[in-house]
Amino acid sequence: MKKSIVFLFLCITAVTFAQRGDIPSVSIKSLDGKSVTSSELVKPGEVTVINFWSTSCKPCLQELEAISNVYDEWKEEANFNFIAISVDDSRSSSRVKSLVAGKGWPFSFYLDTNQDLKRALNVTIIPHTVVVDKTGKIVYSHVSYTQGSEVTLFNEVKKAVKK
Repeated sequence: MKKSIVFLFLCITAVTFAQRGDIPSVSIKSLDGKSVTSSELVKPGEVTVINFWSTSCKPCLQELEAISNVYDEWKEEANFNFIAISVDDSRSSSRVKSLVAGKGWPFSFYLDTNQDLKRALNVTIIPHTVVVDKTGKIVYSHVSYTQGSEVTLFNEVKKAVKK
């Protein structure tokens, strides 16, 4: 009887952790100041790309611009969500909204001003981009940006969508 209870407990624990995925539940803010948990952004059954960036990071801005230039084509070919999370602190985060509006980038933007999500995912260098598969698992991670690395990113997105 004890073995059955232990086995049942282990099964329930395994299923619970499997459903949680790799994205922790950390509070971040939308550009209009509303709180949202990071785990809410990654919906089961959908592929999500999360990009960590900052307004003072030139490679970050280059990457977002490069992805923006091909984003419509990507969306025609693959069904996925793209979320850009600014790690600007509370002093510089006021620049995010105007920068995003000025660039006209078509993504969803959020603020991680306390860098809680950044720390929870062990992001140390930006830009840092991850692909989260339909089960909530991170299946690809890339740090920094060089011209053309967006092609590799999209290939990883297509792989995740096909699974």
